[in-house]
Amino acid sequence: MKLHFISGLPRSGSTLLSALLRQNPRFAAGMTSPVSQIFTAVLAAMSNRNEFSVFLNEAQKVRQLRGVFEAYYAEYPGRAVAFDTSRLWCSKMPTLARLFPQSRVICCVRNPAWVVDSLERLIRRNSLDLSAIFGFDAGGTVYSRSEGLLRGDGMVGFARNAVREAFYGQEADRLILLQYESLTADPQAAMALLYDLLGEPHFAHDFENIKFDEPEFDTRLGTPGLHQVASRVHATPRVTILPPDLFSRCEAETFWRDTAANPNNVVII
Repeated sequence: MKLHFISGLPRSGSTLLSALLRQNPRFAAGMTSPVSQIFTAVLAAMSNRNEFSVFLNEAQKVRQLRGVFEAYYAEYPGRAVAFDTSRLWCSKMPTLARLFPQSRVICCVRNPAWVVDSLERLIRRNSLDLSAIFGFDAGGTVYSRSEGLLRGDGMVGFARNAVREAFYGQEADRLILLQYESLTADPQAAMALLYDLLGEPHFAHDFENIKFDEPEFDTRLGTPGLHQVASRVHATPRVTILPPDLFSRCEAETFWRDTAANPNNVVII
C-alpha cells in the first residue's frame, strides 16, 4: 500500500479533504489517526532513554516505525493508497522521507485569523460545555483563548510552526500546500490538481453529498462539531466574530501567500 500524509493547520480542510478522498474506493483516509501518537511512543522507546536501545540498529528502527503504519492500515485490505492525518507530520519531514521515500505530505492551510474565528465559533456554539482544547477551563476571554491557541505549544501555534519548518526545510519538495479557500471555492479543480501531483488517476468525486462526522470523539473533547463536515463543498462568506485587532494580528501569519518568500518553490494549490 502506498502511503501519503495529511497535515497542516486545524480547521483548514483536512477533515473535508479526507472525507472526499475516502469516496475513492482505492483510498483509505480519515480524521487524525492514532498512528502519530504510537509513532512518537515507538521513537521514544527506541531512544537512549531505553538502555536496551543499544541492541537496535538503524535498519531495525526503520522496520519498527514502518510497522506501525503497516499494522494500522492492514485493516483496509484492497486499498491502494492510505492518507494518514496528523498535525505532527509537518514536523517529521526528515523521518518520513527516510521511511517512505515516495510519499508526499499534503499540508492544509488557511488564514490563521479564520482558523481562530472558526474555533471561537465552536466554543460559543457549545457554551454549556467545556472544551479539552482549553483544558476544560471555565474562565477566559476571546483574547486568552486566542493566545493559548497561538502559543508555540498551542493547537494552532504548534501546527503553524510545523508548517513553517516543513515549508522552509530540506524536504520541502515533498510538500503540497492545499489552501482551504481553493478547496472550498473550486473543489473540482483543486482535487484534479492534487491527483496529478500524487500521480493518481482522476476520480469523479461527489461534492454535493459528503458524509463524515465523529460525534462521540468530539463530545469526549467537549467540542461537538469539531470534525463534522458539511454535506456539500461550498465557500461561505461571513463576518468575523473576532475583535478587529485580534483578527489583524492573526491574519499577518499567512506567510505562504508571499510568493517572494517561497525559496523551495513549494507547490501551492
